[in-house]
Amino acid sequence: MAASFLRIATASLLISTVSLPVSAQGFSGAYLAGRQAAFDSDYQAASQYYTQALARDPSNPRLLENAVLAFLSLGQVDRAMPVARKMRADGLQSQLANMVITADLVKDGKFETLLEEIDGTLEINELVDSLVSAWAQIGKGSMSEALKAFDEAAKQQGAAGFSAYHKALALASVGDFSGAEAVYSAETDAPVQMTRRSVIALVQILSQLERNEEALNVMKEMFGTALDPRLQDMYDTLEAGGELEFSVVNGASDGIAEVFYTLADVLAPDAAPDYTLMYARVAEYLRPDHVEALLLSAGLLDQMGRYELATEAYKRVPADHPSFHAAEMGRADALRMAGKNDAAIEVLEQLTRTHGELSSVHSALGDVLRQQKDFEGAVAAYDKAIELDNTLDRALWFVYYARGICHERLDKWDMAEADFRKALELNPEQPQVLNYLGYSMVEKQIKLDEALNMIERAVAARPGSGYIVDSLGWVLFRLGRYDEAVGHMERATELMPIDPVVNDHLGDVYWAVGRNLEAEFQWKRALSFVSDDTAEEANPYRIRRKLEVGLDQVLEEEGADPLKVANEG
Repeated sequence: MAASFLRIATASLLISTVSLPVSAQGFSGAYLAGRQAAFDSDYQAASQYYTQALARDPSNPRLLENAVLAFLSLGQVDRAMPVARKMRADGLQSQLANMVITADLVKDGKFETLLEEIDGTLEINELVDSLVSAWAQIGKGSMSEALKAFDEAAKQQGAAGFSAYHKALALASVGDFSGAEAVYSAETDAPVQMTRRSVIALVQILSQLERNEEALNVMKEMFGTALDPRLQDMYDTLEAGGELEFSVVNGASDGIAEVFYTLADVLAPDAAPDYTLMYARVAEYLRPDHVEALLLSAGLLDQMGRYELATEAYKRVPADHPSFHAAEMGRADALRMAGKNDAAIEVLEQLTRTHGELSSVHSALGDVLRQQKDFEGAVAAYDKAIELDNTLDRALWFVYYARGICHERLDKWDMAEADFRKALELNPEQPQVLNYLGYSMVEKQIKLDEALNMIERAVAARPGSGYIVDSLGWVLFRLGRYDEAVGHMERATELMPIDPVVNDHLGDVYWAVGRNLEAEFQWKRALSFVSDDTAEEANPYRIRRKLEVGLDQVLEEEGADPLKVANEG
């Protein structure tokens, strides 16, 4: 389904791998700088450079298109508007410009004009055009024509579920909750595309029909028992016999915003994030209180590495909204990815004061503290997360796993092992846990047969993971099965060619089988890749000593057991 929406005529204009030293002065400099900024998803810089270039060449189709793209990516639809109108006046066909002009007409309530334009040249894509037309019919007061349009849209390949959803929303938006529920029941239409948002709409519709018990059952079936604050508020209201307001769509403008959000949501897993962002930004513009669209935009910007823009999007979620905690956790992660670790911790610590009852808030704080190597602080945060989540849900495995890592780093092995085994109890055969526990036991020279079994199971589950394949090679080395270790360690270095630990391990394995020159080559490679983050595991002083005197001498100096082939006398 998503593939049919991956058509944007100007995408190739932005896919350039040429990086030139350019001056920002003059037309060519501004254009080239704008193109490079767009390639890097630096939309703020791109918008500035393209604006400069347009001042010199205001009718250049490529500049106009790229300027619209930059402004729309920033969520600055108002600034994109005059550029899109200029393209329209010049007779230029552009999907992006048509999205902007559509949004402008909807914002101004010009639904009749919109319908006329869609029948002319205002095309985005077939499904969007048909759903927007249906909602525009509602905007001009013609529900019968709207329902016909929704039914017509459903005939498109793969579109029936989306059209049914929007038809149900349209009926509910005018108070026909029985009709909306009939659409969900597939009495008259194809099954509704079931997403989180469409389930929320169904629950609200059932509540309006005074069928709270059914609404509660829907929530239990679709969301389980681990509810986030918004869903918990809905559940509590229903359980207390209250009525949920229908709020998913409140009119034609909201409906068209929902069209763009629906498409963005379905595109997000498979399409390029910069393409999907266009739809999410239009949804935001048409409905500024569409928090799901805001969160989607922020997540897409995260994927693209535009952490400052992502932070701005997350900050727009109101503090009194039930999804505020999710936005703040997203903002903290964006800050961390931008290298602002102290700011990220501050956001999460503040969230523990305002939303301290949520286990997820404390586990998020634990994750950041763990990444900062504040293992004591991370353990305290994970302790609180586990204390608050007494469901022993399968998803809790990661909290136990992460706390186990912290305990292991704090030399509290008994506590670490208990956490790792608890994680496996909640999520059996989880390869990360199997690998970490198995590798740790190898390093401690304990339970080596069990460790080997765990790591073999981890490799079977994740044969493409360099870390896990390295662990298998390393446990075989520790067991004295040097010849068997070689192939696995070589495979690990193929998967992770610049990892210093993996290269160091391969050097040790080569030394153990008498391939000394190759061992020295691998140790030198390992040294070249060591950084501050890896120096603890790939100790550069130890590697240099191995290069000076060999592995056997280093083991003797360390008081470690000498190399010994398994089952050798």
